[in-house]
Order: sequence, then structure tokens, then C-alpha cells
Amino acid sequence: MKKINNKSWLRLLSATMSLMLVSLFAVSCGNGGNGKKGGAADVGAPRGKESFQDIVKRRGLNEDDVLAAVKTYTPDNVKDEAIVANSGGQEGNMPTYVAPSMRMVKYIPINTRQPYAGFGYSEETMKLLKDGFIDGTEILWGDTHHPGFSETDGDYNGKWMVINDKANPRVYVVDLRDWYVKQTVQNPIFRSDHGGCFFTPNSEYFMEAAQYPAPFDRKYYPLTEANYKKYWRGGLTYWKFDNDKGKVDQANSFTFEFPPYTQDLSDAGKAKSYGWGFTNSFCSEVYFGGIMQGRPPFEAGCSSRDVDYLHVTNWKKAEELFKAGKIGKTVINGMHVITIPESIKYGLLYLIPEPKSPHGVDVNPSGEYIVVAGKLDSHAWVYSFDKIMKAIKDKKFEGKDDYGIPIIALDDALHGSVEVGLGPLHNQYDSRDGVIYTSIYVDSRVTKWNYKDLKVLDYVPSHYNIGHLVSYHGDTKKPKGKYLIALNKLSIDRFNPVGPLHPQNHQLIDIAAEHPKLIYDLPLPMGEPHYTLMMDRNYYEPNNMEAYPVGTDITKMDKSPYATEAGAEKVVNKGNTVEIFGTINNGKVTPADINVKQGQDVVLHLTNVGTGLNDHYVYEIVAYDKMYPYAPGETATIKFNAEKSGVYPIVIDAQNSPSKRQLVGHLSVAFDQDAENKRVLALNDRIVWDNKVQAFKPSAIELKNMLPGEMEFLNYGCNACHKFGEPFNGPDLLMVHKRRSDKWLREWILNPESKYKDADIEAMRQTFKLAMPNQHVDPKDVDKLIEYMKAKSEQVIKEMSK
Repeated sequence: MKKINNKSWLRLLSATMSLMLVSLFAVSCGNGGNGKKGGAADVGAPRGKESFQDIVKRRGLNEDDVLAAVKTYTPDNVKDEAIVANSGGQEGNMPTYVAPSMRMVKYIPINTRQPYAGFGYSEETMKLLKDGFIDGTEILWGDTHHPGFSETDGDYNGKWMVINDKANPRVYVVDLRDWYVKQTVQNPIFRSDHGGCFFTPNSEYFMEAAQYPAPFDRKYYPLTEANYKKYWRGGLTYWKFDNDKGKVDQANSFTFEFPPYTQDLSDAGKAKSYGWGFTNSFCSEVYFGGIMQGRPPFEAGCSSRDVDYLHVTNWKKAEELFKAGKIGKTVINGMHVITIPESIKYGLLYLIPEPKSPHGVDVNPSGEYIVVAGKLDSHAWVYSFDKIMKAIKDKKFEGKDDYGIPIIALDDALHGSVEVGLGPLHNQYDSRDGVIYTSIYVDSRVTKWNYKDLKVLDYVPSHYNIGHLVSYHGDTKKPKGKYLIALNKLSIDRFNPVGPLHPQNHQLIDIAAEHPKLIYDLPLPMGEPHYTLMMDRNYYEPNNMEAYPVGTDITKMDKSPYATEAGAEKVVNKGNTVEIFGTINNGKVTPADINVKQGQDVVLHLTNVGTGLNDHYVYEIVAYDKMYPYAPGETATIKFNAEKSGVYPIVIDAQNSPSKRQLVGHLSVAFDQDAENKRVLALNDRIVWDNKVQAFKPSAIELKNMLPGEMEFLNYGCNACHKFGEPFNGPDLLMVHKRRSDKWLREWILNPESKYKDADIEAMRQTFKLAMPNQHVDPKDVDKLIEYMKAKSEQVIKEMSK
């Protein structure tokens, strides 16, 4: 076969595309070239043998449609150029897809349990969740918001990713070798955060800013204006980061104390502005609400000033002073705090007016300019780093805020401003010098403009109400251009209707040419993505892991102390604990069976000794709510109390095999009377507690229609176990007053333990597996309960006789 050189190949491709487009043009002209789609029954329906022209004609496609399809189609066995990591919002995970095909490849669990990945179902992964429990409170959800890729010399290095939880002040470290969480870190002095996470150019630190001010010591203070100004504080944490190990080092981290303004996003300076950080704020009015006390609404109180403040921090100098022991000596809940007086004394913190209610601050690739867009201002403002440095050097300030922080005058910092549209939010950079893209929420569009020449270049519509946007390496020193993704809050009519909750819409935009072109809509139904990152696959793929070394604890990427080799399986009995060291080998579990007594604690360490691509197995104990998917080479622990007697199947689900679930053994739990009694009493205690928590408080209308004694019946939780006319969690109470005397019922309600040995009561305990708990009924309420049981029985009998 004759070899085709590059020039011949390009001529052939050009000729082929020209022929396609000529045919397409002829088809498009047939329907006016308007791109109108066919009916719902026609779209995408398979038609057997069809030519390219037949398909174009049937589907009513135009030239732009076909070009978009060709630009985004990725053939089999061809990898996409980029991977796109998204925050997941309230879903608490990270949806991850590839570009330009926009195909979903993974959901990364962050702070919610995820059965498919096993996150939160082993002792090891549950520890990552528990590390995020704040002040001892169990928190099993989050709002993932702003991810950041680790960097070297201002560009991604493909090693780590961090992301914050906006709902709770926590940050998470993800290892890009397996795209799995390895560390959970709480911010011990914040009550919320928003602006995180943003790496410094060599990943020395990443920045996490508080959102709403709160007392750093987390103590209670009456919410008054004086207390708010005195105790409430904003802040910016620089988390020390080990770029080799991927670990946060809290002992060497520090937080800048800010006034009680509300912080937003941040960005670290790069190149020329290396060593400096920039953080938005809004509500510089220091307003905390109070509409119920006759004060203005929160939004109005936080929007009365014409400008807010950009916080400028000198982290490099702060690091030097902190290491020297000159600042950060104040330690609150384990966090070193650089106080406002310290920042003022050493020239570490400055304020600059910025557009009202900003949402985004972005340093350009050369570090010379900082762009800020304010939601309540139709302009984007461009700051000059050189001008800022000159003002600081000359100590040229227009004044100080109420906390003594120097304020640089706008004219002494601003390069210029551009009117970009209504509701500008976030910015991303192009590979072309001076070119930037800004998301415009109200106008539902992206504005392309030049931040050096200060002029608008073009617009592209978004569908609809765009929030953030991301370009290919668009927040680094080396943007790659080519692609931009609009992260739209609403999709409305872009996809098939699926009820009132629409998916988010991520729109891929081709920015390689002079005029941006929308080429793909991707529905994201799970979560509410906010910020997103797009990285070249070649940055992380060389380190990608397809299997772990046998015996790996994947949360630590180190050998587990419980790793077990094939042939070395064992069962160890220690008092009331049964500890099992087992293996999974090609779907076979050893030991296959687990034999314990009711009430014993079971600690099951399993090692998947397989290392092949298909060696993924889900270990499941049926009806015991225990499972975990074991990756190739992984060791993980399942721990539980065998509180229920019986025999329960153990199955293995081979995730990558057509055999699916296979019975491999049994959990046999021998009945033990003492353990059963403890279980029943524990359940009783829980019911009593639930009854107290869920005390029924009827409305006036409900109270009017209630039977005598019904409120007492509900408030003591009798409805949790009993119904009238059928058994429930306890025996049927219909006509119970005919079977028992009032005296017997009174004794039973006040002291149920006194009747436990009665033959019929014992029979009912065995039937319902539950003993009547002592509800500690007030003696004056007992007759009301008996009266209700009589009245309710009569009511039900009447209804049944109709």
C-alpha cells in the first residue's frame, strides 16, 4: 500500500470534508438552513443502512451541528485530551468527565457515603468521614465547591487535588493516582467557608477563606452589633502542603485574621506576583441581618456601599516571620492565627476597593494583572500588580478601615474596567495574550474580552444562567486555549423532561477560532457543580494506578497491618470479639463461613489478592447491611456487632464479570438469650428517646378533631408499635379493654416489667421480638390512655360495620 505523507493526508481530509459540507449545504437549504430538528419519533432512531446525507436530511441537521459532532466525537480506543473534575455541590462528591467527548468517567466520593465505591462502608474509609465530624457531631453530607489541582512552577503537576466543603469548614485531599480521597481536614476556627481551594504556584500552601464571619473560639456571644464587631471575624487559612506526600500539615499552617467581612474566592499570585494572595469579600458593611427585629433584609444591608474590599496578603513574608516565631503565636483550637495588629505591623495585609459583591478574583498567567467581577456591577475591573506594589512601597493609602488595615485607593491600583454584562461572576484565561472569558449570569452568556486593551471582543450564549466557567488549564501560567466549559445553573428546555428538578447543563465551547462556538450540552443530574478544573490527560496518566500492591490500605496508600496472604487466613477469638483475617482470590473467599454467637463483635479483615483489571469484588452479607467493594490488591476492614441471630447468606458480586452475585458462604449467628435481651432493651431505649424527640404538638384544627386521650397516645409514642384493627410492631389494640380490666391495663402501662413473666405476654414478646418498654407515663395520663383505647376501638368498629 502506498504510504500517504502528511500533506497528501491533509488534502484528502480537506476534500472529504468539503464534499460532506457541500452535501450538507444542499440538505440544509432544503429546510431553509435553519437547523430545525425532526420530530421526536425521528431523532436518533436507527434506520439500518443510511448514507451520511440520509442521516443529515432525516434529522434536519445543519453545518454547525455536524461540525460540533465531529469535533466532540472520540472513536473507540482513542483517549480524550482532557479530564474535567467538577465539584458536586450538595451531592458531596465530584462528577468527573473527559473532554471533548464529555463522557462521564467517575464520581469521586468526598464527604458522603457511596456504596459503589465503598466509601464509608469500611472502617478505613469511614475514618475519613469521621475525621470530618465537627465538634463531635456526625456529618454525612457536604457541599463540595471549589477544587484545586496541585502545581509546580504555576502549572498543574498531575499529583493531587484538593476541594472544600462550603456547608461545613472542611477540606479534602485527593490522590490523582487513583482519584480517591486520602485526607480530611477540618478548619478549627471557621464556621463556614467558600473560597477554597487555591494552590500557590509550587503547592507550598493552598488557600481556604471563610465565608460568613464567626467567633474564632466558637463560643457563644449574644448577637448584637457591638459583639459582632468585637468577636466575629473573617479569615484566610494558608494550609501548609507537602507536594511530595500529598498531606496537609496543620502544625505549620496559619490563618490571617480578617475583619467580619464575608469572604468569597481567592487566587494566588504567580510569576511576577508570586508570594502574594488575593481574596474577595462582600458585605463590608459588617451587617448581620435582623429582619425580624425591624432591620433591613440581609441582602439590602450587605449592599449599601458602592464597593467592597479585595484583601491582598503577603503570604511569603508571613511564612518567613511565622518560621522566625515573630507572628502567629496566637493559637486558637490548634490553629496559628496571624492577628490583624500583626498584619498591620509587618505589612502583610492591605485592602483595595473592588466591584460590589464580587464572585471571583483571577490572576493572569504572567501575574501582572488581577481581574475581579462583581455580581452587582456590570463591569469587570482589572488591577495592576505593579501599581499595587508601588502604592505599598510609597505607603500611599487613602485611609484605613475600622480595624486599622491600610486601604489602597482604587485609582492607585486599577488598570481599567470593562462593561461585560449583567451579573458577571467568574473569569478564565485563553492561551492568546490578553484574552479572558467572563461568565455573565443574568444575561446568560460568556463575554470574551481583552483585559490589557480593555475592550470586548465577542459573546457566546449559554443555556441558562451560567455560574462558573472553566478553560483548558485556564487558571495556570500556561493556558492551553481550545476549550471552554460553561457551567450553567439551569437547563430548562435543553434536555428531555424528567420532573421538576432539571439537571445542570455543562456546555462545551470551542474557543480555538476567533469566534467561540458552542459544540456540546452535557446534562449533570447528580449534584450542583460550582467550580471545575480541566487538565491535560498527559499530566496525570503516567502515574495512574490500575491495581494496588497486595495488602494496600488505599486510604493511606501504604501496606495495611491487617494484610493477609493466601494460605495464611485465620480466625482469632479475643473475649467477645471474633477477628477474621481472610482473602478474596478470584472470587473465592477464605474463610467462607463466619460462625459467631449473638452479641459478639465481628472484625473482618479481607485482602483481595488479585491484581488483574477484572479483580473487583463486592463482599456482601445479605440483610445485615454490611458490604464493601474490594479493589485489586486492597485490604479493608468490615466491623459489626452480631446483634441478630439467624443464618445470613454471604455473596460475592464480581463487578466485571457476567456471573454477578454468587453465594460463597454464610454468617451463622447462634441465638443467645442475654444478647437478645440487651438488643430488645436497647431498642426500647431508642424508642423512648425517639418519642421524647418527636413529641406530637397538634394544631388547633387537629386538636379539635382528636379523640379524648389521643394526644397522650401520640406523645408517649404508643403509635410506634400499635394500631387498631391490625397488628403492627406490637399487638392489635382493638377492643383491648374487653380482654383486660382497667386495673390490669393501668398496672401494665405504669410497670410493664411486672407482666413480662405472664405466659401470654411472653408469647407476644416472642412473636413481635419486642418487649413493651416503660414509657414513664405520668399516672394522671394513664386513665386518658385507657379512655382513648376504648373510644378508638368503638370508632374503628363503627367504620368496619359500614
